[in-house]
Amino acid sequence: MGEITRLLILTSTSFAVAFFASPLLTHFLFKYKLGKQIRTEGAPIFAQMHGAKEGTPTMGGILIWGTVLFLAIGFWFLSLFFDGIFGHLNFLSRSQTFLPLGALIFAAILGLADDLMGVFKIGPKGGGLSVRYKLILYTIIAAIGAYWFYFKLEWNIFHVPFLGNFVVGFWYVPIFIFIIVATAFSTNETDGLDGLAGGVLLFAFAAIGALAFSQHHYDLAAFTSVIIGALLAFLWFNIYPAKFFMGDTGAMSLGVTLGIIAMLTNSAMLLPLFAIILVLESGSVIIQVLSKKFRKKKIFLSTPIHHHFEAIGWPETKVTMRFWIISAVTAAIGLIIGLLGK
Repeated sequence: MGEITRLLILTSTSFAVAFFASPLLTHFLFKYKLGKQIRTEGAPIFAQMHGAKEGTPTMGGILIWGTVLFLAIGFWFLSLFFDGIFGHLNFLSRSQTFLPLGALIFAAILGLADDLMGVFKIGPKGGGLSVRYKLILYTIIAAIGAYWFYFKLEWNIFHVPFLGNFVVGFWYVPIFIFIIVATAFSTNETDGLDGLAGGVLLFAFAAIGALAFSQHHYDLAAFTSVIIGALLAFLWFNIYPAKFFMGDTGAMSLGVTLGIIAMLTNSAMLLPLFAIILVLESGSVIIQVLSKKFRKKKIFLSTPIHHHFEAIGWPETKVTMRFWIISAVTAAIGLIIGLLGK
């Protein structure tokens, strides 16, 4: 079995598993009324545009990471007894996929707890964990990853396309933490319209997975292909009008995982191209906050920026589809630079 055939099988299998598991997840979320709470305080424009979505099941991200975990364990277990095809489909490896899979699940569980707190109105203003505590917890996750890379794998090299590798020493640790935390929170900011975050992440993982494949990191490429298959199935049910939302359990975990894969492939400098919408979304929030603080007025009608475009009259689907197109183009550009700038 060739490596490309392996990726196609894993992607198709992941899609099928997630697709047929989605009715079970939807039934569970509806049965226990695990619906999204729409915030109104401090966000009147957002509440006006999305108030009708209150009660739509959240935590749909379980479908994505649950499928990845199920297939990772399943193919590993089968490979113990049946070598051959199952041995080849097993993508668990200490050097390539243990860390991103572990980070995915750990961040997903943390996000799941935060989602449940939001559903049951626990925490500050009944909205789950505060931003401060989220920042602390995800910084801890990133710090564990940084420790593993720097002290265990002895990585301290940062690659800049066309310029080469630069030894950054211990600076690798804070750089690593910043990239992981920024990617996670930016993904969470993007998860605000039906299908938006899922589509943006789909193109990002496809590009970074192709880069991993070109570097002969075949297990890592297989891991991303499983995520892609699950994302495709998720999008089937998440596009407008969404049957469920991704939630923090999906957005934060996938953001963390994307950042870690970027570090594993030494392509962190390309992340802004692989996922340019994440940069625009979080950037708009930062600019808005700074403008309100120092200029005492807003620049955007509402942030993140996808809500601004809604506020000026763009239908939700138009915003989503145009952001997808931008993501596809810039992800392709990032991949080209990554391939040429080795």
